[in-house]
Amino acid sequence: MSGFIERTKVPERDARAERGAQGVRGVRGVRGVQGIGAEPAPASRPGATLAVTSAATALALMTYTAPAVTLVDTAAELHTAPSAQAWLLNGTPLGLAAVLLVAGSLADDHGRRRVFVWGTLALALTTLLGGLATTTLQFTLTRVAQGASSAALLASSLGLLVHAFPSPRDRLRATGVWGAFVSAGIAVSPPLSGSLPDWRLVYWLLGAATLLVAVVASRVLTESRSPRGGRPDLLGASAFGAATVALIAALTLGRDGWLRAPVGLLLLASAVLLTAFVLVERRTATPMIDLGLLRRADFVASSLGGLVTGLAVIGLFTFLPTVLQRTLGMSPMATAWLFLLWSGLSFVVALQARRLAGRVAPRTQLALGFALHAVGTLTLLGAVDAGSWRRMLPGLVLAGIGSGLLNAALPHLAVESVPTARAAMGSGAQQTLRYVGSCAGVALTIAIATGTGGGLAHGADLAMTVSAGLATLGAVGVMAVRGRG
Repeated sequence: MSGFIERTKVPERDARAERGAQGVRGVRGVRGVQGIGAEPAPASRPGATLAVTSAATALALMTYTAPAVTLVDTAAELHTAPSAQAWLLNGTPLGLAAVLLVAGSLADDHGRRRVFVWGTLALALTTLLGGLATTTLQFTLTRVAQGASSAALLASSLGLLVHAFPSPRDRLRATGVWGAFVSAGIAVSPPLSGSLPDWRLVYWLLGAATLLVAVVASRVLTESRSPRGGRPDLLGASAFGAATVALIAALTLGRDGWLRAPVGLLLLASAVLLTAFVLVERRTATPMIDLGLLRRADFVASSLGGLVTGLAVIGLFTFLPTVLQRTLGMSPMATAWLFLLWSGLSFVVALQARRLAGRVAPRTQLALGFALHAVGTLTLLGAVDAGSWRRMLPGLVLAGIGSGLLNAALPHLAVESVPTARAAMGSGAQQTLRYVGSCAGVALTIAIATGTGGGLAHGADLAMTVSAGLATLGAVGVMAVRGRG
């Protein structure tokens, strides 16, 4: 990565031009209230910005995926009932989905560096607390807080990169590296979690590492913000956050029965709150999201891509390691090494996907990624029932390549489909749908895999088939979207 950083340093005259475009107030007017550490440097540091935001992103994804291979041990120690185990997985995406759009809008308007530093610091502290939890409720609450903290750093990180890399070509490479580190976090976390003798240790290690990144970020990042200013859209933020929480709670509880009264009431509340959010955004002078963006084909494709990635990819691969442990008797470490093939390939492909620029459009790259995931997932059918992890290798390879293409294309499309000054908001919008989709995907996967009469292996095959079908619809959808470019 260091070689890339050296090659993509922005010339000083470009840095001065970018600062001029942001305005003197956007860089200097926030000194003394940036957060912990020293004042920001007077000039942007592209290499340092890329390194810090990528490291924080990897740590956020490591925290997100930490329970994937330790769910059995964690649930046993916390005495978590089977009906509540979905919350151990869905706590973090709930916090992410509820806060991402809000965090992105706040970062653009009130300081991307500020939101990033405080989000990283909060992630460190909440992750450390997660390792101290003694009940299911305590652990779930820390997971929700980890998700909210991760939302702040993930949404603001892409805004920081857009500011640090004003050249479209350099920005393409930077978002590609950032997307690769999404895959890296997913790849590293399972082996790390599986290799430790106690599931709590991974949270303490990740918390300490994230705290270090927060301190470094406070010293090397340069502040940037949108020139529009204005008051925070508190009413819109409240309506959207409450709507998202109600929706995810309904999706998580729905696995125990979709016709129950609490599920219906939560879905109704979510619909009402989303309607209120739209009305607020139409009336406010500084909305969190410009609803006119829905007429842009690339913005809609980015949002749809994030949603389907959560539903089809994250939902399946979050619960599949648990299936293998319960059906094949694989240890957490063995499961982690097996899925490292999928996540490791995703990292390598995402890092190299920038070479497709100019030859493959981002939306085509998304469609190809979904198609490869669908084919790879169908290739996995029958492997669990046959008790053979070796039969899973070809499918994991294909799905890993597809995931890498998705992780490279999604961040690039998110920031390029919105005005440059609203890059963090664009990132927040896409990632909000990604993690709403992941909550629904996890709940759907668990419901299908555990709710059939043919056993967990048969249920896993059904869940894989549904995942492949959703990915196919995603591939068709991102290509079929029409509107302004």
